[in-house]
Amino acid sequence: MSKGPTPAMKQFYEMKSRYPGCVLFFQMGDFYETFGEDAELISRELDITLTSRGKDKNGERMPLAGVPIHAGEAYVARMVKKGYRVAVCEQVEDPKKAKGVVKRDVVRVITPGTVIDSSMVPSEGQAYLMALVPDGKHTRFGLAFLDITTGEFFVTTCRADDGGNGLLSAVDRAGPRECLLPHSLSPRLQPLLEGRGIALTPCGAEYFDHVGAVSLLTHQFSVSTLQGFGCDDMDEAVAAAGACLRYATETQKCDLSHISSMQTRMPEQGMLLDAITMRNLELTRNIRDGRADHTLLSVLDRTKTPMGGRLLRTFITSPLTDAAEIGNRLDVVEYCLNEPLRREMIRDLLHRFADTERIAGRIAYGNAGPRDLLTLRDSLERLPEVREVLSSHETALPSLLTEIRTQIRDHSEQVSLISTAIVDDPPVLARTGGVIRQGFSSELDEIRNIGRTGKEWIAAFQQQERERTGIKSLKIGFNKVFGYYIEVTKANLSLVPPEYLRKQTMSNGERFTLPELQEMEQKIAHAEERQSALEEELYTDVIIRLREAVTSLQATSQTIALLDLFSALADAAAENGYTRPVIEESGRLLITDGRHPVVEETLSSVGFVPNDAELDTGGDQIIIITGANMAGKSTYMREVALICIMAQMGSFVPAQRAVVGIVDRVFTRVGAFDDLASGQSTFMVEMVELANILNNVTEKSLVILDEIGRGTSTLDGYSIARAVLEFLHGTGKRGPRTLFATHFHEIVEVETDLKRVKNCHFAVKETGSDVVFLRKLIPGATDRSYGIHVARLAGIPGKVLQRAGEVLEKERNRAPASEGKRAPRYTQMLLLDAPESGCVTESPALIELKNLDPDSMTPRDALAKIYELQKKV
Repeated sequence: MSKGPTPAMKQFYEMKSRYPGCVLFFQMGDFYETFGEDAELISRELDITLTSRGKDKNGERMPLAGVPIHAGEAYVARMVKKGYRVAVCEQVEDPKKAKGVVKRDVVRVITPGTVIDSSMVPSEGQAYLMALVPDGKHTRFGLAFLDITTGEFFVTTCRADDGGNGLLSAVDRAGPRECLLPHSLSPRLQPLLEGRGIALTPCGAEYFDHVGAVSLLTHQFSVSTLQGFGCDDMDEAVAAAGACLRYATETQKCDLSHISSMQTRMPEQGMLLDAITMRNLELTRNIRDGRADHTLLSVLDRTKTPMGGRLLRTFITSPLTDAAEIGNRLDVVEYCLNEPLRREMIRDLLHRFADTERIAGRIAYGNAGPRDLLTLRDSLERLPEVREVLSSHETALPSLLTEIRTQIRDHSEQVSLISTAIVDDPPVLARTGGVIRQGFSSELDEIRNIGRTGKEWIAAFQQQERERTGIKSLKIGFNKVFGYYIEVTKANLSLVPPEYLRKQTMSNGERFTLPELQEMEQKIAHAEERQSALEEELYTDVIIRLREAVTSLQATSQTIALLDLFSALADAAAENGYTRPVIEESGRLLITDGRHPVVEETLSSVGFVPNDAELDTGGDQIIIITGANMAGKSTYMREVALICIMAQMGSFVPAQRAVVGIVDRVFTRVGAFDDLASGQSTFMVEMVELANILNNVTEKSLVILDEIGRGTSTLDGYSIARAVLEFLHGTGKRGPRTLFATHFHEIVEVETDLKRVKNCHFAVKETGSDVVFLRKLIPGATDRSYGIHVARLAGIPGKVLQRAGEVLEKERNRAPASEGKRAPRYTQMLLLDAPESGCVTESPALIELKNLDPDSMTPRDALAKIYELQKKV
């Protein structure tokens, strides 16, 4: 008859049932052990040896894999990074005092969106937990984003009926690590989120209850209504925020007091950059490998603090549309640029600033280590110097910089507390001991003194016994099993006094004790035990006292982030020769000698050829760009878009002069991508992206279109490109500023038909059989693409190039066929089933086509239906 599970394993099964979907790290002494499927999983994922112990509920051998507790954080971090949720179950009572099995409980649940330990969170980006709630008609999503490492919390909304583009745009701007979603969410959206590397966590309906969310949020923020946060009428967003807060509280098992406010960020409050545009312009990730190098972020990131670096990402992905706010930012950048000495002093001070924002979060959470506190103190000590640098000036400070200076709080109380409480070189973990400074607690000093005098007494007692017994080799030792003992070798056993009490026999001698030695051992042991407990109490008290200043620390951190960011933008402007743009409420976009900020940096050794741009919704609204491949069309169009983004985020721009009429959205359609996983061809992807542009563009938008229609036949492609141009131009009204690059040379004739269209091309210098790309945009059209020359540069074999030249020359010289005699160029065979009994059955595809309601279909749905019907016929 098989025995049932041990008491400890009963605890394991109970915890496992309470935390389904989590890998359970179960403390057994000095190890975190995993059992069953969890053990097999971490053995595979972490390359840990898999063993077995005992039997499971079914009588089979129980798989076992464990890791030492002192290294547990590193293993947990690796599991979370791979997208798993880990529940940490620890012993919550002293095993020495336990009656029966030691009590255990889950002390925290660590998930990709709720990590707070410094080893698990990269300093350069946010660590958002996201929640997603659709409205009743599935036309909009309410979204919430919470970073528990900093307390940043905001809500927003996006459209749900645009094929997921609005959702992906919001996701790409924030970069969440985990998303909470209802079980009822459309399955088609889940692959979109997973494709962004987001861990998905389905939750029950109770998480997204609006009434419960309002109650939870108002209690967290100590308010009676959410009206002051601007989201009172955003039921779905509020429900999402409630889900985030509830999930964070349940997983962290503590009061997250540093989450003290919430913002409402609506898309229309700033320039809207969708996921496609952020990808095409490579704002924070490059297209090649998804890393941050060779992006706008990498060019501008001269920040000295982690907070400043995170804020820069926000500025880049969320430019402003308020000219006054943009002007305030530019004023600060200009001041920093014109005060190079003061700027360098500030940057030198900030260079030694720690991530105070996240340290404040760890203080609120309760897991800040002693070294965190010293790092915080060293940073706060520099605040008076920063304030002094901003105060001692001859030039009047811009209004925003004055506001920043006044927001630098006084943290002398926290600096004093940490300095008096924590030793100069503390251990990593507080529980190790030796953290509290001498003089901070008289009780602790007295206990430590007992420990020191006790050990001095031991040394003196050893010398005393040597002299009394005449045993010169007598020594007093200690181990955890037997405590203090007197050790005598075999050769000297005859000299042992009769009052010695035998304790242990050894191979080379014996160990003894005496009543006075036992008494001192108890005093020392009690002192060490009391010292450890008291140090832990004192350290916890320091954390509690610092917790009162968390809100103030967060505000100071955000102020330092702003100062760091503006000085970094000024530094980039000084080094790269950027100029201040003119921001105005108009339809103009004038750029003189504009440069692509990223390409310019890459080509620093050979030089970048600058170009002008002149667009105006009431003048040259659309510029058609023709010319050679590799002449620079794509680079030019991207640089115009990047200059607009840089200007409206508050940065100086790479141009001799720039006048930017506020842009509400930047749309881009460039490059060739397909989405085979969802069955979309390159051309289908192009049309879907184009549909998004045409359905959402306004006269304040900037549209970048590169090679529209090239994914289909020449005639179809030209027709689409022409129609798109006419649509964007509009009839008798203003349209969006548009750059339109094309190899359909016939389309240049549009300039004579549409009054706000202008032709330009990139100059090429022909030298015999070779061409030189001059990279200069000049007025007028061209009918040459020089594709064969580009093929030569790419290394295409000579025979192929020679034959291509012959075919090209033959096509150029071909005489047009006379009317009615031209040979057919295409043939198409249509196979039909033979009709039965002379009856013709109507095609099912035709029947379906007749029953369609075009007015209720989106362009994307219509295109998808066309492909479906085409397959049927």
